[in-house]
This record gives sequence, C-alpha cells and structure tokens, in this order.
Amino acid sequence: MTHDLAEVARRIRVNVIRSVHHAGAGHIGGPLSAADLLAALYFRVMRIDPHKPDWPDRDRFVLSKGHSAIGLYSALALRGYFPVEELLSFDSADSRLQGHPDMTVTPGVDMSTGSLGQGLSTGVGMALGARLAGRGFHTWVMLGDGELHEGQVWEAAQVAPRFGLGNLTAILDHNRLSQYGWTYSPEGYAGVGRESPITDPGGKFRAFGWNVVEIDGHDFDQILPACELGRRSTDRPTLIVARTIKGKGVSFMEGHYAWHSKPITEEDLRRALGELGEVVS
Repeated sequence: MTHDLAEVARRIRVNVIRSVHHAGAGHIGGPLSAADLLAALYFRVMRIDPHKPDWPDRDRFVLSKGHSAIGLYSALALRGYFPVEELLSFDSADSRLQGHPDMTVTPGVDMSTGSLGQGLSTGVGMALGARLAGRGFHTWVMLGDGELHEGQVWEAAQVAPRFGLGNLTAILDHNRLSQYGWTYSPEGYAGVGRESPITDPGGKFRAFGWNVVEIDGHDFDQILPACELGRRSTDRPTLIVARTIKGKGVSFMEGHYAWHSKPITEEDLRRALGELGEVVS
C-alpha cells in the first residue's frame, strides 16, 4: 500500500524542478533527496489537517535544512494547504513561498528556518512544550548533513534525552553531500573539498542516548516502520538516519554537489521532466 506515496514523491520532484526553473534560482539536490521522506510524513505519518493549519494538536514539522524549502512547499501544496499553481511564485518578492520557510506567512509551516543548526533546538522546545501543556502531538525535525557541523545541533542532541523526549523524532537526510562536496568520502568515490569528521552520525546520537534506526531513505517499506518506531517511543527521542541520494530521480543531478543550488536551463528542464515521467510540451 505504498505505491501512492511513490507518485506523491514523483510529483514533489516535478514541482521542485518546475519551480526552481521558473524562479531562475533555488536549491535542487536537497529537496530531491528528501522527496520520499516528505511524501511519507505529509501523506501517511503526521497527524495534520490542511483545513486547520493552526490546529493546536497537530503534529509539528521543522525543516531545519531550510534551504530545501521548495520541497516542503511542494508537499504542502499537494496536501492541500494552498494551490499547487502557487508554487510558480516561489522566491519572488511578493510570494508567500520564499527561499527559506516563513511561519508568519506560509500555511502549514511550523517554524521559520534557514540559519543551519537551529532546527533541532526548536524541535526540543516544541516537544518539551507539548509535554508541559499536556498535548499529545509529535514533533518531527528534518536535518541535513552539512548542518551537523554546527555546535547547536549537538547541544540539542545532548538535552533531548535528558528530558526523555519520546515525542521527538529527528530525520537526517543523509545524502552525504553539502554545498561544496562530500561530507565524507563514500566507498568508491574520491572526496571533494574538505571532509567532515562526522562519519557516523547515528553512532554519535546513540552515544547521547537516542534511539537510532538507519534506513534507505527512498524505500517506503523502511521509512514508514521507522517513523512508527519514533512515534511509539515513550522515554527517549529517535533519530532516523535516512540514507539518500542528492538529486534523486534525475540521473544527471544524482550524486553531484554542483546541483546543490544551480539554475536550470531549458534543456535541463526537458531532460529532468522526461526522466521523471512528465510529458514535456
């Protein structure tokens, strides 16, 4: 029963490509790697109501890697928070859909993000606030590889188990590529640029007391059970290390750090949409 999620993820990727091409700028690789995770969260996992975006008991979602906002906007539009056609206003001066999420103007956005490393701290606060207010919602935070360089992430990672925040799940979009190269060299690849010492993020979170599960972040049969494990936790937070491919779905973008953020030409658009199964007019 996961075939519908694959179609949602495909449409998220199509919308990302179309929107960034129309805007003339924007991030591409990260939204494409996160598309399956966003499809699962917004169409199967999270307790939400697009008709009541401010519902107090809704699950919360924080896109800590805020530069991947167009992926989030696409998921929100497909879920019914605003018209899909509005995605073509992405990154324009008068749009509700800016280059980074803005909770004050965009329906369905629970936290304004963009400065990397801050989202997990926000998630800790939301989860702790839910407990203090006696509310049963779950908080989900999506992290990127590059922001694991930020010390604030590790401060939050230490605090969350101390408070036993079982109502908090972090998902690492572990595509291993940041803006200028590999965060560390995967087997069979030559490293590009300066590598990170964080070669085992799951092990580090586990050492702080988190539940940790490592999955294929493009396989819904692994994504959904991992999210259910996070939701069922009662005494400590959960980290899902989702192994993904940057630029997933478009062959000439996959695994290339240059597509972190790059204008899409007309030829790129035709090739990408064709690979994603779209009829190109």
